[in-house]
Amino acid sequence: MTRTGMEAAMTRLTGDALRVTVFIGEHDTWHHKPLYSQIVHRARAAGLAGASVFRGIEGFGASSLIHTSRLLSLSEDLPVAVVIVDTEERVRAFLPELDELVGEGLVILDDCEVIRYVGREEAGPDTGGKGRDTGGKGRDTGGKGKRPL
Repeated sequence: MTRTGMEAAMTRLTGDALRVTVFIGEHDTWHHKPLYSQIVHRARAAGLAGASVFRGIEGFGASSLIHTSRLLSLSEDLPVAVVIVDTEERVRAFLPELDELVGEGLVILDDCEVIRYVGREEAGPDTGGKGRDTGGKGRDTGGKGKRPL
């Protein structure tokens, strides 16, 4: 299988899946780099379907100290959630990476169902360089707005 074929196979996921959510602080680091970034890069290197980082506006953790963007003095370490979804097998194979990276934080696993996830295909000469997958619907938004389900 070519690299392009492998990438397409890795990112197409429909049906039962496992979601891992990692709750950490915005300023948590791993070897002087943001921890959330390290988690995302390792998830990508592991071939997981996708990962997203969400920055919270308020929250508290094990310390019970409330971090909020409303108070300047406490806005230095806002809560961050890293969400990764893939097959249960791939997510569970990735958990040792999280064990290595996350010293303080909360890791949650949830069963979920993926309705549709399709990665972009390589840009070719007939795509105008956009490389969009139209999902068999024959339409493309050209990168503007949402693609049709």
